[in-house]
Amino acid sequence: MPNRLAHETSPYLLQHADNPVDWWPWSAEAFAEAQRRGVPVLLSVGYSSCHWCHVMAHESFEDGATAAVLNENFVNIKVDREERPDVDAVYMEAVQAATGQGGWPMTVFLTPDAQPFYFGTYFPPEPRHGMPSFTQVLHGVRDAWTERHGEVTEVAGKITADLAAREMPYGNTELPGENELAQALLGLTREYDATYGGFGGAPKFPPSMVIEFLLRHHARTGAEGALQMAVDTCERMARGGIYDQLGGGFARYSVDREFTVPHFEKMLYDNALLCRAYAHLWRSTGSELAKRVALETADFMVRELRTNEGGFASALDADSEDPASGKHIEGAYYVWTPQQLTEVLGEADAEVAARRFGVTDEGTFEEGASVLQLPQEDGVFDAGQIERIRERLREARSRRPAPGRDDKVVAAWNGLAIAALAETGAYFGRQDLVDAAVCAGDLLVRLHMDPLARLARTSKDGHVGGNAGVLEDYADVAEGFLALASVTGEGVWLEFAGFLLDHILDRFTDAESGALYDTAVDAEKLIRRPQDPTDNAVPSGWTAAAGALLSYAAHTGSEPHRTAAERALGVVKALAPRAPRFIGNGLAVAEALLDGPREIAVVGEVGGRLHHAALTGTAPGAVVAAGPEGSDELPLLADRPLVDGGEAAYVCRHFVCDAPVTEVEQLQRMLGESQA
Repeated sequence: MPNRLAHETSPYLLQHADNPVDWWPWSAEAFAEAQRRGVPVLLSVGYSSCHWCHVMAHESFEDGATAAVLNENFVNIKVDREERPDVDAVYMEAVQAATGQGGWPMTVFLTPDAQPFYFGTYFPPEPRHGMPSFTQVLHGVRDAWTERHGEVTEVAGKITADLAAREMPYGNTELPGENELAQALLGLTREYDATYGGFGGAPKFPPSMVIEFLLRHHARTGAEGALQMAVDTCERMARGGIYDQLGGGFARYSVDREFTVPHFEKMLYDNALLCRAYAHLWRSTGSELAKRVALETADFMVRELRTNEGGFASALDADSEDPASGKHIEGAYYVWTPQQLTEVLGEADAEVAARRFGVTDEGTFEEGASVLQLPQEDGVFDAGQIERIRERLREARSRRPAPGRDDKVVAAWNGLAIAALAETGAYFGRQDLVDAAVCAGDLLVRLHMDPLARLARTSKDGHVGGNAGVLEDYADVAEGFLALASVTGEGVWLEFAGFLLDHILDRFTDAESGALYDTAVDAEKLIRRPQDPTDNAVPSGWTAAAGALLSYAAHTGSEPHRTAAERALGVVKALAPRAPRFIGNGLAVAEALLDGPREIAVVGEVGGRLHHAALTGTAPGAVVAAGPEGSDELPLLADRPLVDGGEAAYVCRHFVCDAPVTEVEQLQRMLGESQA
């Protein structure tokens, strides 16, 4: 019999709707029930494409005996972290503080007042690797609650007080300058993996925000070391198993430092960020590899993640059914054995494919299977033959059981996808990609924005979810709309961005310090108001807001928005020298601030030669407005005439404007000049 999750819209919650566990969604009613019964709350947080979330579900939440222990002794709450990032952030901070690590599934035990007192992540059904079994944990928590109740509530109160005291001390109005950005670059150089690219060791995540900083820093200063780290990292990822060599798009991360074996889930946010990073790498270097990967990743998003309503789904699962065993296995859709290559291609082409894609008898994954890569080797291959092989393998793979898709549309991640698709489409003359970005923007305006321009976090199947947007939703959607304004020349996108940014100023910003919170002042009150300026898998809402505010100010001349952006960037001054890997987006915004950012008005044809040159200039964070003479669509076009009857580009920076130019080469030189 279905539990209370049967009426939810989250694909993750619906995966648990038939569990014998009497799950509740996060709600005041659930905590009231715990209060009434005098029992603690089990909070379980995960997401639909999380491999170990599925494992724990199969082992424990689908098990009748375990469910009986849960139902008798706890009120059990299941949360989709993608729908409620605020709940996830607050309790993940507690888990990390208590255990030194975090991750999903997240398992937290709370008092009926929502105060945490015991923490963990995945618990196995039987004791293993030094971990207690899940039922041992449940019995231990139950016994502590009943036999040492006063001690437990005292601990919970202390933990909650400690969390509340962690509010960010960075109400620093000093801006990051040359010194902090140079220190950040030095810190990144020390952590850089010169052998395999990327930063740190295993597991290794794609450093999208850091790549953006490195490209902008090179553009502004000419620092070759910054560019080289970006180029080498992007090439390693594109040639590795983390990139889908047949279908395009990136997996969540690599389990090794070589970018060989991925954790196979494919997330919208990773692919949006990486699509844009590779497009910007092409813009900086002209790399054909970067162009190919940007376009293939854009095509992957449109082909496999686009929903019927025109938005973009959250993720593809890591697991899929293995036809041989009938079991759901991680990576089953993507990996190949030499025998499987031969069955599809015949012996001669299979031998070529094995050499080209690094498929070996031993395998690079499990049970002799290999993840397709492009190994660094000297062999010369016939490009036409390789493309025919890829097409045949793609066709064969399409007949395998596909990974599940989380159809939830998350506002923030769609904002990232809009920016990536709009820019990639504009750079490479792919109007279909720009159209896909516009369509997703229309969906967000139509469905996710209410008449007061307040954002809902999610929708599914055309129905808006009940959870309020958080800071990253407002910031990333505004960023997407600003990209649409620059690419399409349509002022309505700038107007919509302004509505969202006004909410950030009014509801997410501390008036005294300029610090930003992840939830609005009128949002549901949790045990603390979440606030985190550091990047995780996506840019922090704090620095994403700073970037969008800065761009909007450049478009409009709005002093309040510029001031808010500068005040928010004080946190970058504090964190850049100490943790550059985790403030990459803030560093990128700081580069834009130091460069101006430049304001480019193109009077002439939208999509014409000067507009294209403006969009493909490398000046950090430059904003572009394009439209015909006399247009009132965008403020930067005001009082900008044609020159001798022909189109012209006007470039301004730091309240100073250069003479208008009429030739592409002149504009390119102006936008390619470093400030150093």
